[in-house]
Amino acid sequence: MSVEFDFSGDVVLVTGVGGALGSAIAEAYLETGATVCGADLVGPDSDDFLLDDPDRIDFYQGDFTEESTVESTIEEIVDTHGGLDYLANVAGTWRGGDPIHETDVDTFDFLFDVNLKTMFLASKHALPHLRDSEGAIVSVSARSSLEGGEGDGIYRATKAGVRILTETIAEENLGTVRANAVMPSVIDTPMNREMMSGSDFSKWVDPKDIAAVFLFLCSEASSVTSGAAVPVYGEA
Repeated sequence: MSVEFDFSGDVVLVTGVGGALGSAIAEAYLETGATVCGADLVGPDSDDFLLDDPDRIDFYQGDFTEESTVESTIEEIVDTHGGLDYLANVAGTWRGGDPIHETDVDTFDFLFDVNLKTMFLASKHALPHLRDSEGAIVSVSARSSLEGGEGDGIYRATKAGVRILTETIAEENLGTVRANAVMPSVIDTPMNREMMSGSDFSKWVDPKDIAAVFLFLCSEASSVTSGAAVPVYGEA
């Protein structure tokens, strides 16, 4: 069964748009007719920027751990396009390998900045505009956020924080802005393949499949869903 979504006339902001998941989500929204605005720390000239033909989106390069950058970017998007309908909080990364007593505080600060602070700041400054449009926020948590584990406890804590902030935003904006999260297991990305080269990639989740869940969570089909953390585990 095929499912089609139509976001023609709507404006979406995708953070981390140059990454494997962010680019797949941007592509998915483009296919629905949406105006896609993308933000990332790295620009299209970087080898790490994976979105094909970035000219199709309205791109903003900047550090979304800096509040002034987030605020000015969102204001410019609203001024340029007349509003904002959806926010896709995708910016994030993984670090791990050490137990807590051997983890450097710089790793703690880095992960909380990239995974949680960006989600907080983008949501904070998007919310006034999303209230006007009665829009939606979808953020990326993780399956591993549901429990502790060896070697990547800081990462898990940041992704648990994404879930809790999602629930809070949903509660504070009942009937106006819907907020949900997705919880991937291992995403099939070039970086993950390089780090876990001996794994069975067929069990990992394709970014395109996660992107489809993003579309659903912004669509009228999920109009009664807010505050949820949706598993997107694939076969992992």
